[in-house]
Amino acid sequence: MLDTLLPILIAGALALAVVGAWRRVRLWRQGRPAPVALLKGLAAMPRRYLVDLHHVVARDKMISNTHVATAGGFVAAAVLMILVHGLGLAEGILGWVLLAASATMFAGSCFVARRRRNPPARLSKGPWMRLPKSLMAFSLSTFAITLPAVGLLPEDFGSWILALVLSAVLVWGLGEMFFGMTWGGPMKHAFAGALHLAFHRRPDRFSTKEGGEGRSTGLKALNLDDHEAPLGVETPSDFTWNQLLGFDACVQCGRCEAVCPAFAAGQPLNPKKLIQDMVVGMAGGSDADYAGSPYPGKPVGEHEGSAEGPIVARQGKALVDADTLWSCTTCRACVEECPMMIEHVDAIVDMRRFMTLEHGNTPNKGAEVLDNLIATDNPGGFDPGARMHWAADLSLPLMADRGEAEVLLWLGDGAYDMRNQRTLRSLVKVLRAADVDFAVLGDEERDSGDVARRLGDEATFQSLAKRNIATLSKYRFKRIVTCDPHSFHVLGNEYGELGGDYEVRHHSTFIAELYDAGKLAFAPWKGGRVTYHDPCYLGRYNGEFEAPRNVLRALGIEVAEMERSGFRSRCCGGGGGAAITDVPGKQRIPDMRMGDVGETGADMVAVGCPQCTAMLEGVVDSTAEVRDIAELVANALVEKPATSDDRSQAQGPQAVEVS
Repeated sequence: MLDTLLPILIAGALALAVVGAWRRVRLWRQGRPAPVALLKGLAAMPRRYLVDLHHVVARDKMISNTHVATAGGFVAAAVLMILVHGLGLAEGILGWVLLAASATMFAGSCFVARRRRNPPARLSKGPWMRLPKSLMAFSLSTFAITLPAVGLLPEDFGSWILALVLSAVLVWGLGEMFFGMTWGGPMKHAFAGALHLAFHRRPDRFSTKEGGEGRSTGLKALNLDDHEAPLGVETPSDFTWNQLLGFDACVQCGRCEAVCPAFAAGQPLNPKKLIQDMVVGMAGGSDADYAGSPYPGKPVGEHEGSAEGPIVARQGKALVDADTLWSCTTCRACVEECPMMIEHVDAIVDMRRFMTLEHGNTPNKGAEVLDNLIATDNPGGFDPGARMHWAADLSLPLMADRGEAEVLLWLGDGAYDMRNQRTLRSLVKVLRAADVDFAVLGDEERDSGDVARRLGDEATFQSLAKRNIATLSKYRFKRIVTCDPHSFHVLGNEYGELGGDYEVRHHSTFIAELYDAGKLAFAPWKGGRVTYHDPCYLGRYNGEFEAPRNVLRALGIEVAEMERSGFRSRCCGGGGGAAITDVPGKQRIPDMRMGDVGETGADMVAVGCPQCTAMLEGVVDSTAEVRDIAELVANALVEKPATSDDRSQAQGPQAVEVS
């Protein structure tokens, strides 16, 4: 009986899966066109799945091993089931391999069941709670029906009742694994996720052939001259088709939710819920069936939409509330943690662009800041001619006078801030101590455009960027150095699309290079316990984690790491214009970060970003002092640098001798 039923069941499941696949493809194709390398993407998919995706999944070893057993076992079992039971190719080794694959899948499903017994809050419940049973149904039934095929049991083993039971269990497993993969259900992410990896909108994000980790974090420029294209995203169909595909790949694991600073602060943002709302909008309907954590303060069931309807409504119900989008700090913690490599921040900025460019709906001080940038080239609205007042006694060399220099020092808008002026003065002292040939643009420098772009004002960003590029083109220099990670990121990663390609260094990286070259020497550290806060736009955006720590070690400081540090560092709350839009929550993000500092027992937190400095120093009743790395280095400088021979005899970086 089973011999007759199996080919029919398998053929039926495959036919329904194909129909479901076509249905999902039609949903994705509601989005705008986007060119992809079709064959190249499909060829790269296995590597992206096995290397890049598992690089993220492997951060949790138990889950990684579970996924390898379950997903790997399923893929192998599904293919072999078609060959062995669908086409009758049970001779030889195929049947035995199918037994091994289904047994491996069952072992993995046992760990899935164990995790689902008491799941963490970030995991979605609802249909996902049946997943372990479905995995077990498929793997066990496949194993059982294969035993007679390999001769371990007689072909007529059991009665027709057993055959019916096995068939029923197999139908359940096939339904979830094949039908549900394309029609919708917990396994939908497997089908959409594989294609998402193949046709990712950032193919340069993935590992290179040499095995190095890819990093693609710059926002994509809008073509402001294309009057047919929308300015940003108003409806789900305004996203590109492969963005919609990426949303559909969400596995609802909630790893993005667990690391989102806005969610932790009680602001109305949950990255997982946002992505699921985009899926709801793509297919049409409401969020009533969503089974995960809601936006803080906003119950489930209040949002609805369609592919052609507005995402953010000016009146009535819509998919998303405006303050959800303005809560994002663009820290990319969600993107860094997502095992399916979904680009949450790109989507949020795309939606902000429409609200800002088409409706001018930038909340709180956002509109004032954008007006200031247009009128004065800086977000504070200060007199552009006052950019160099802080350095009146420093006699800084100007590019306009010299024409060329080895290093162009980019001041950033911290030049107008009295606190950051201390950092800039310290950096100038360090550069002069190392005999660096540098110059500044002075009053020719304009805002880099970072905050305008993150607030969605692409037009103002491109205007500022093009004028800065025109200014920089007049002079000759080898590299740009800045103490502002936001300017560092924009100049190095986002100006290139507009014609400005530069070698840019963060000041911590440049100081580390100067020290390694023997151009700087420091007195031993005699202060207290120090921790280090990783700026998002230096760390997660640009992968620079070690240089700041190397500088601190060279000073003789043993860094007391916070629990959330490195690529998992908690945002200070100042990025993405969040300090300007200022959406209220239950607590402030910088307060949480200074709580992390307090847990280390540190007397001081070293930083490398003017926005981080401002946010952390704004915490009331903080017990830790906030100092920029440049300030620490400038205070530790000794007059004569140590020679290379002197330093090679030191006992590691914490044994720096005073020369």
